[in-house]
Amino acid sequence: MRDAPTTNRVLGATSSGYPPSVASKLDQPEISDYGLIGNRRAVALVSRRGSIDWCCLPRIDSGSQFARLLDRERGGHCSIEFPEHEPKRRYLERSLVLETRMEGPDGKARLFDFFACPENEAGPRIVRIVEGLRGRVEYEIEIAPRFDYGAVDPWIRGEDGVYAAIGGDDGLLIRSEAALHCEERHRLLGKGVVEAGERARLELGFRRPVELDSLDGFDPLDPGALDRDLDRAIEWWRKWSECIDCELGDDRDGVVRSALALKALSFEPTGAIAAAATTSLPEARDLSGKRNWDYRYSWVRDSAMAVRSLAELGCERDADAFRRFIERSAAGNADDLQVLFGVGGERRLAEQEVDGLAGWRGSSPVRVGNQASGQRQLDAFGQLVDQSWRWHLRGNSPHPDYWRFVADLVETAIDNWQKPDRGIWEWRAEPRHFVHSKALTWAAVDRGIRLAEDTDREVPENWREAREEIREAVEREGWDEARGTFRMAFGHDDLDAALLRLPAVGFLEWNDERMIRTADTIREGLALDGLLRRYDADDGMPTEGAFLACSFWLASCLANQDRLEEAREVFDRSCETANDLGLFAEEFDPGASRMLGNFPQALTHLSHIEAALSLARSGRGPAA
Repeated sequence: MRDAPTTNRVLGATSSGYPPSVASKLDQPEISDYGLIGNRRAVALVSRRGSIDWCCLPRIDSGSQFARLLDRERGGHCSIEFPEHEPKRRYLERSLVLETRMEGPDGKARLFDFFACPENEAGPRIVRIVEGLRGRVEYEIEIAPRFDYGAVDPWIRGEDGVYAAIGGDDGLLIRSEAALHCEERHRLLGKGVVEAGERARLELGFRRPVELDSLDGFDPLDPGALDRDLDRAIEWWRKWSECIDCELGDDRDGVVRSALALKALSFEPTGAIAAAATTSLPEARDLSGKRNWDYRYSWVRDSAMAVRSLAELGCERDADAFRRFIERSAAGNADDLQVLFGVGGERRLAEQEVDGLAGWRGSSPVRVGNQASGQRQLDAFGQLVDQSWRWHLRGNSPHPDYWRFVADLVETAIDNWQKPDRGIWEWRAEPRHFVHSKALTWAAVDRGIRLAEDTDREVPENWREAREEIREAVEREGWDEARGTFRMAFGHDDLDAALLRLPAVGFLEWNDERMIRTADTIREGLALDGLLRRYDADDGMPTEGAFLACSFWLASCLANQDRLEEAREVFDRSCETANDLGLFAEEFDPGASRMLGNFPQALTHLSHIEAALSLARSGRGPAA
């Protein structure tokens, strides 16, 4: 990933007359206003009114071409707007093709937005198709790329429907049926009309600037080819969704949407899965920006949990692809395992602040990179060995080379379990002995023992000793006798919703009395309008919203404890936080009825799937 700009850019007043920090707050859509499109390489966010306000190419963790999401004035966008028309949107069934319908006094039209399926492409291509449905509909196009997080106003040139935007090491090939004209070398503008049965098409394709030195070799837009791209995209997504083979009742459509979102966040060339599509959308309820982080990378924990959810739906190939990604990225050596990697396996993800972008509704800073890449988070070992165990149960025993990697993970977990870490929440204060982390190191050892026994391999004696030692420490130091609940960390009696995960990794049975009491205490102590906060510890940061994955974990826990009415109540309340397209952010502020945090968030979507499966398996879970 390219470095963020390292020098401050002094920006003057905007055309509105406001300084950028103020102007960027005006008319800034809610996070829920956006829909996701992607092609398993890159993603883009499209607003309700047809503006691409976030897109990073050629990969999900590259620098941005459009970032109006993070600065209304400075970020860049590609909009197709329909004056005086009210939008309604949906995804075409079981696909990631977004359809926005516009209806006004003179007619009706729809806008298709999607990424073309990658087929030996020179770079990712976004296709936008306006189709007239009734009457006569006017539309307006504005294409204003701003490369490298708004640092570069690209040079745009071309004619007759074929244009190039270049700057730095970024480039866009722009082809349009509608007539466009270039304004001040940095922006393309145009207007058009469609009548019933007519289409107008636009294509945005990533190319390196050296490829765009001359436009002589590029043909004009081929309307038939883009129509075929639309058909192929619909077919591909629908075919992939056929892997989902389980009874889910009325919860099925939402689960399919979550699975499609997870697939969109994957990086198919390597098997990585990004934690979210965005960076720096604020988690703090005061929009202060102090909880702004970059989530466009592949976290071991989140990705392992995502492929577990996908595998339980029947999408097993994704689980194997991620397993191999981690082995390669860690060079087959547990000592080289990081808690997150770039989606290509990159290790150096230094956290920096981008100068010049105001942030969503002024909530700067905008950050790229994430310093959590250098943290110790012990739960990663448990997630990976547990994944290997589950992969084995599905009939895939580890070959000798992979077994050596798994055994190394177990040994490293044993060597480190007594050390404090940053935990699942990436604690930025002093490290603690988090109970969830200890339980996951226990899981690493336990699954390693089971895997060795099941494949007729010798189990080192220190593994069995460590498994018992870790369990005894957690049950002794992690239990708060006075409150009758597990605590957040040894010596710290705070509540932690991550403890709802203990049965999911086999540390306790769901119906263990200690787990029932822990779930009840967490539900009461961390409640926020029917949802859950992550924890009640003082981390020195501004107050955040409800953490949606935790709310779904509670629903799973209650369902597995046969408390089905309570589970359904929590599940339905959590589902209410999705937008009209079925997409979830990381957090939700019930007081403001507002999404918070990066979007869409893989951890929320995978937890939604997990909770729906728990309800379905209860026998009475799916809604009637």
